[in-house]
Amino acid sequence: MPTTTWNRHHILSLADFTTTEYDTVLQTAASFQEVLSRRTKKVPTLQGQVVANLFFESSTRTRSSFELAAKRLSADTLNFAAATSSMTKGETILDTAKTYLAMGTDIMVVRHREAGVPNAIAAEMDRLGVRVSVLNAGDGQHEHPSQALLDLFTICTLIDPASPRLELLKGKKIAIVGDILHSRVARSNIWSLIASGAEVHLAAPPTLLPKLFAEYISEELGVKSQESSPHFSTPPLFLHWQLEPALQDADFVMTLRLQKERMTAHLLPSLREYHQLFGITRTKLQLCKPNVKVLHPGPVNRGVEISSELMDDPEFSLIQSQVTSGIAVRMALLYLLGSGKA
Repeated sequence: MPTTTWNRHHILSLADFTTTEYDTVLQTAASFQEVLSRRTKKVPTLQGQVVANLFFESSTRTRSSFELAAKRLSADTLNFAAATSSMTKGETILDTAKTYLAMGTDIMVVRHREAGVPNAIAAEMDRLGVRVSVLNAGDGQHEHPSQALLDLFTICTLIDPASPRLELLKGKKIAIVGDILHSRVARSNIWSLIASGAEVHLAAPPTLLPKLFAEYISEELGVKSQESSPHFSTPPLFLHWQLEPALQDADFVMTLRLQKERMTAHLLPSLREYHQLFGITRTKLQLCKPNVKVLHPGPVNRGVEISSELMDDPEFSLIQSQVTSGIAVRMALLYLLGSGKA
């Protein structure tokens, strides 16, 4: 395992991650990926510790990935389901968290449809003076740190399997396409990719990539946006309302799910028209670099964000690799948070 000291008590956002922290996660995940390739895939690293998966929102990949990661580290796991919990009887989120604290939980993995819930639970744990770490597994339209880190790991290990590190993406052009307005994955990926020195291009219809998004990101980055309609630029971040300029000479394309459950207005004429204009197909990838690769955080609306043919094509698609990488990355995050509690 990397010998770098890890001082972060919670993982709630990537906005303030340092290069050293990114590289520590990547190198630790690479070590666990090697462990997962063995016949015996379990290590005693977190034996005796309790990881509680507090998923107040439905999930398949993230929840299963965290549960398997915790078990591979020999931790005991507790799984929370809101529909069958005391929250149906009026219990609050913080009371639920304190119930799991009383059961001896060491790490809480929290997912919620509202932004800020993991931060609120982390603040309450800090107020109580307990050594419980909180890991944000996705909160509303805010962030999804572990997904962005596994995306980063998937790309970096493709470039250099032996030594994945942040600097490998410097100068690479990466296009993020789709429902950026509602995507917590996009926000976390923006932080990690900009930190790497990559050139990040966002592409979506104006209703899913409003000008206000550019201003928000500009403010967070501490720079002034430069407007030249319909193209806004906040170096090294570029916003497009057409797909072609984002794909031109791109090294990687990240396509995002249309989050229809979060759309409160009619933001698109039809799914068919969206696919025609912004859906990723093998034909459209001809604008990219010859060895371009495609990622998607899942779940995928086949034939909408990406064609089924392309999704299942191992020559271009990294989607299954992302799922596999997720276990190693989440093992790394749990290990880094839990190693100081032993």
